Amino acid sequence: MPKIDFRQIFNESFGMVRHLLRWIPLACYVGIAAGTASAILLASLTYATNLRESHIWLILLLAPMGWLMGLMYRHFGKSVEGGNNLILEQIHNPKDVIPFRMTPLILIGTFLTHVFGGSAGREGTAVQTGASLADQLTRPLRLSPQNRRILLMTGVSAGFGSVFGTPLAGGVFGMEVLAIGAIGYDAIAPCFLAAFVGDLVTRAWEPVIPGIRHTVYTVSEVPSLNVRTILYASIAGVLFGLVAMLFARTTHAIASTMRRLIHRTELRPVVGGLLVTVTVFGIGYAHTSKYLGLGIPTIVAAFHTHLPFYDFAAKLVLTAVTLGTGFKGGEVTPLFFIGATMGNALSSIIPLPSSLLAGMGFVAVFAGAANTPLASTLMAMELFGAEAGAYAAIACILSYLFSGHNGIYHAQRVQSSKYEDAPAEELPLTLEAKLQSEESTER
Repeated sequence: MPKIDFRQIFNESFGMVRHLLRWIPLACYVGIAAGTASAILLASLTYATNLRESHIWLILLLAPMGWLMGLMYRHFGKSVEGGNNLILEQIHNPKDVIPFRMTPLILIGTFLTHVFGGSAGREGTAVQTGASLADQLTRPLRLSPQNRRILLMTGVSAGFGSVFGTPLAGGVFGMEVLAIGAIGYDAIAPCFLAAFVGDLVTRAWEPVIPGIRHTVYTVSEVPSLNVRTILYASIAGVLFGLVAMLFARTTHAIASTMRRLIHRTELRPVVGGLLVTVTVFGIGYAHTSKYLGLGIPTIVAAFHTHLPFYDFAAKLVLTAVTLGTGFKGGEVTPLFFIGATMGNALSSIIPLPSSLLAGMGFVAVFAGAANTPLASTLMAMELFGAEAGAYAAIACILSYLFSGHNGIYHAQRVQSSKYEDAPAEELPLTLEAKLQSEESTER
């Protein structure tokens, strides 16, 4: 009979206790900082939305505000304009500490985008504030590159989990978003702890700061799983994945075209602002206002009533133009809009309940565009319940598989292909390599 090595057991247990004692206070700090920043962000976006809807004429100023925003980043934020991709690059290859000014710049930029009618989200802002605030501990604590990597992942999880009120999804998102086909569990404890602390802190601010609230989405009918319903869910998942790919590639194509044609960064948002403004007032504000900002009322409506079939396409185009030309915000809430309204439209041809398809699309388009099927599935379970989460899991997995290897984050790396024998040209370059390639093409 083999002997039990009690010394090894003691050493491993002691090492784990030491690991937790080191990371628990750090994760709590990150959660408190990110949760507070998310509370400020949510309140500011509520105010921005109410202000814009009360003063429609503000949309006419989107282009000049884009110019001012571009100047702000050119003079004060050149080192942080990479946004989420900068954070992912720093996690992959830790070098310089992310400047604290990323937090106020992205909060101001996102606020201006929403006040003046840009179509954008909030996840990018929350992730950037969480990571940049977390990274301020790197120098005082003299963290090693490996520990700094964990700290940044913790900030990403805290920001994501707190801004959406989904700490389980946030904990996994910080680990899953780094690379396609790989999750590193060395940061699992601090990521989850920071996500839960961040969510609790954001909710604790609700009685103090007006305008902080997480939207409730309700899937009213969930049929029992069988071969037929699984097949329908799979078909929907494939379609969600193709739309996720379309969104990511359209946004990147617009950004690439802007970089090639307009060398002055502050002029790119001017072009985007003019395009959005002309579209809004050319078609009519009454028909297009729901595509501006976050679009939360339309997302909620997708779970309860029949919507025009083209809603998801209109939001996709306006968001791609807004973000591709340099306005600040995030992609995820627009992806929720695109997915929920697309699911609503698919209910006329796929025999599943419209609220269920809306919920499936809500998370599945995000799963495909961000290449995060596990975080998206957990989000569905947190928002819609376990029964709807089973359908969402099917849709998220198929969407992930059919969305290709080019997601919304350039800096996301491919650890393993989504399928065997994937052609090399399909696999994305790192952000740095991609920009160098584009610059050499321009020359």
